[in-house]
Amino acid sequence: MATTGRDRLRELLDAVLDDQHRTLDDMAGGAYASSYHFSRQLSAAAGEPPVAMRRRVMLERAAWRLRGGAAVTDVAFEAGYESVEGFSRAFSRAYGHPPSQPVAGSHWLPAPNGIHFHSPTSLWVHSGERPMAQPLDLMVHHDLDDTRALLDLAKQVPEEDYRRAVRPVRTWEGEESTLAQVLERQVHTLEVWLAAIRGEDFPVDRSDDPAALVRRHDEVAPRWLDLVRDVDRRGAWDDRIVDALCDPPESFVLGSILAHVLTYSAHRRLGARAMLVELGVEVDEGDPINWLRRRSGDSEEGDA
Repeated sequence: MATTGRDRLRELLDAVLDDQHRTLDDMAGGAYASSYHFSRQLSAAAGEPPVAMRRRVMLERAAWRLRGGAAVTDVAFEAGYESVEGFSRAFSRAYGHPPSQPVAGSHWLPAPNGIHFHSPTSLWVHSGERPMAQPLDLMVHHDLDDTRALLDLAKQVPEEDYRRAVRPVRTWEGEESTLAQVLERQVHTLEVWLAAIRGEDFPVDRSDDPAALVRRHDEVAPRWLDLVRDVDRRGAWDDRIVDALCDPPESFVLGSILAHVLTYSAHRRLGARAMLVELGVEVDEGDPINWLRRRSGDSEEGDA
């Protein structure tokens, strides 16, 4: 193929990230291509569809702007969202916490191509990046999102029902017979493993009313998500930790810790659903397929 001296990938990226290009048709027009060929070319060159890339990079820019003190409302519209609520949902899914909380660590999100927002005028291409595999990323995100949704639903349950034995959920810790027990241990599990892996003090807050659990979950969820992404990025799933919080101390493989957390979390979430139904609260089935469909539907708000 003859070369023209043009950097076609750069032209495609410029079309994706132009502030005036909010839709796929806008992007394709800016690159002087049909929508079909534009999407095909960029997906082949960068391993990421143009709409998904724009959404991710705009969220990275939003996180960078928020860290600098910008208002959430201003950042939401700059990122192309039609409402603050839609932006907040997308931001929370990506970073594990609402935009009102600062992003801990890097504002970069996992990417299949190392292309990230770097400054107001440039992108950063990190050639050595190893993105988290999509199924794992989705499983961790679904676990955190679904737990948060169940905690919100628990606010509808009267106090005496919340602490009343309903039906046992059998876990490695024994039987958990009340909604309060199941949801508290759901949150506490992340707090304990995060402390063990990070070498932090054992968590002491065991407040278990729904509002307190929401607060605790909103604190631990983004840190847990950041930890999982970091381990995956470094390919460190076979690494071991010695958990000094155990008596006596025990050794654990990081991959087995994540498998343990996701397995018992899914079991507790299904058990909590059964309890909520028995207590008269309407709840969905908890299917990650439907969760992803809803999530994809929400994210389209910022793409039009």
